[in-house]
Amino acid sequence: MKAYLELLQTILSKGSDRMDRTGTGTRALFGYQLRHDLSQGFPLLTTKKVHFKSVVYELLWLLKGDTNVAYLQQNGVRIWDEWADAQGELGPIYGKQWRAWANPDGSQTDQISELIAQIKSNPYSRRLLLSAWNVSDIPQMSLAPCHCLAQFFVCDNKLSCQLYQRSGDVFLGVPFNLASYSLLTHLIAQVCGLQVGDFVHTFGDVHLYHNHFEQAKIQLQRSPTALPTLQLNPEIQDIFSFQYEDIKLLNYNPQAGIKAAVSV
Repeated sequence: MKAYLELLQTILSKGSDRMDRTGTGTRALFGYQLRHDLSQGFPLLTTKKVHFKSVVYELLWLLKGDTNVAYLQQNGVRIWDEWADAQGELGPIYGKQWRAWANPDGSQTDQISELIAQIKSNPYSRRLLLSAWNVSDIPQMSLAPCHCLAQFFVCDNKLSCQLYQRSGDVFLGVPFNLASYSLLTHLIAQVCGLQVGDFVHTFGDVHLYHNHFEQAKIQLQRSPTALPTLQLNPEIQDIFSFQYEDIKLLNYNPQAGIKAAVSV
């Protein structure tokens, strides 16, 4: 993942120092794009270990439409704990918007089901979109959506995805986001009878927190190794039927993890 390392270096050398909502401070760029051919390997960082179990369970949780951390905690995943209230609730975040977007007439739209139906019936549509940015619901969310819009594109029997991420914590969050939407692209491709194409990661405010500079420099001293391979259970043809055991990562040999504090 040389492109990711180039992003780290570019932020450190050319970014602007800014204050932020958390009070930690960031060094940021505005407008940046990464592109990865998913047929060439699964884009999970190898210059530090990324907890793939958390990536998988978080995506399955989102696809369930869940907005309470109980399911994640039951499966050993704690990545949302800092934002949850005493009952584990996060408000109408991603899962609610993906599976039960509230319409003015009181009905709800299941965006995931609609997206898959459209890919199957009208694959060349320019409206293959998945949005988490529901303006009226944002005040009730514990955290406004960072990865807020995904667009899908079918060409030559391959499914590609472009994610627009309004805010990207490059050291901690972006490696998860990159893996999560690449995994989502693989899952949708399988249930739609397609191969995978590109994952395009487009950023608005892309930043390193000031307390992540040293960790980024450690990572920049490391060289990436061969990417792992994703293996899905070929019998699963309904995206909501995937279980953790149906999703396997082969030949992932990362270097040691690098700890960093989360800014809330």
